[in-house]
Amino acid sequence: MDELVHLEVTGGTATITLESPRNRNALSAQLRRELAAQIDAALADDTVRVVVLTHTGPVFCSGMDLRESRGAGAGDQGVHEFPGILATLWYADKPVIARLAGPARAGGVGLVSACDIAVAAREATFAFTEVRIGVVPAVISSTVLPRLLPRAAHELMLTGETFDADRAAAVGLVNVAVDADGLDAEVARYVDMLARGGPHALAATKALLRRDRSEHLQQDLEAMLELSAEFFASDEGQEGMTAFAEKRSPSWVPDA
Repeated sequence: MDELVHLEVTGGTATITLESPRNRNALSAQLRRELAAQIDAALADDTVRVVVLTHTGPVFCSGMDLRESRGAGAGDQGVHEFPGILATLWYADKPVIARLAGPARAGGVGLVSACDIAVAAREATFAFTEVRIGVVPAVISSTVLPRLLPRAAHELMLTGETFDADRAAAVGLVNVAVDADGLDAEVARYVDMLARGGPHALAATKALLRRDRSEHLQQDLEAMLELSAEFFASDEGQEGMTAFAEKRSPSWVPDA
């Protein structure tokens, strides 16, 4: 079985690459399992100062693998492993940068928001597509809502509208949107700045930054996991995923 998540450590930087372009780097069971393992490996490596989460192919991450979610009950939904990945990124002692050359959707946006810094090419787009397939952006809300401006959160999560990288930067989801040919240079600039910080000072500063806003993140993730799995397994969620796979509108969309 081909590896879907690759880890490379060079000069104190651990680069974790999602390498499943055939399904737009969807969060399949294999990808989730390998991503969790590679994040743990990077954080456990004493030579690593900064972690970069990136991708191959045109899409950063399209969210949960809906093929695996269709027909599964609430207790069998793949979303169950996802809170652990988000929490590991959020609580990591080392700074984590998300590098996006392409779109992020749903759970992919959750990954972006769990990182400390996010740099996106202007070609990248974002969307909270959950409501359009009858599910709820529950688990990712634990990391997204602390980043996103409240008005924007209401608009974007309720409508499922696609928005560009400049809008993502304006509402706090990413730090900066750059031209595609400047993406790697901007990521390298952040890596260089972060590597200049003392490792223990960076870890303590990260703890300070999340002190108020995520004191109860773990409890929140557990509650949101239950809600998310319930909707993935619901009649509405199953119909939404089936309609998505069949490239048609869900049954609740008015004919007009």
